[in-house]
Amino acid sequence: MPDSEQRLVHLVDDDFAIRRSVGFMLKTSGHRVEAYESGPELLKSSSRLDKGCILLDIRMPGMDGLEVQRALQEKGVSLPVIIMTGHGDVTLAVKAMKAGAVDFIEKPFEKDVLLSALDQGYRRLSRKGVTDDRMRDAAVRLRALTSRERDVLDGLAQGLPNKSIAYDLGISPRTVEIHRANLMLKLRAKSLSEVLQIAFYAKGE
Repeated sequence: MPDSEQRLVHLVDDDFAIRRSVGFMLKTSGHRVEAYESGPELLKSSSRLDKGCILLDIRMPGMDGLEVQRALQEKGVSLPVIIMTGHGDVTLAVKAMKAGAVDFIEKPFEKDVLLSALDQGYRRLSRKGVTDDRMRDAAVRLRALTSRERDVLDGLAQGLPNKSIAYDLGISPRTVEIHRANLMLKLRAKSLSEVLQIAFYAKGE
């Protein structure tokens, strides 16, 4: 875990109220915050960003979070990215995680959820070899799933809603919910983002 001087969050959101409330939440939790009102504003500083996590809104006018994430990678910026989404943006969040985001959190979020996601980012900053370890652990966990649970997991990893997964598999949405609950239990995952991380690590994505 980085020391307190490294616990910096680059907060990117076009909504002033979000920047203010989330910034206050972070500062009262001991973090330093650099706020940006747009992706281009962050990218202007990309060559001199201090070490920390990037907390990035996925829906912004002009340049959305996915485009910002892609631009950061093109510029060689490898800081951990946590995506903030609105309700119904799971498909976009899946794309962001496939592109390397550490986690995604859905607005409005509790303080504990935000800090937990950032902790993952800080661990990625400070630990070496963690990816290989997590890939092995994810592969082991997936072996506990039935073939149908794997089918449901594949649908979730594509960002599909339960109804679409049910249609594709020829089963009811309720059955999908049951399989989803069972696979989360077997994978020891507390949220959809944890499920997706395990799926992506297992595939080496």
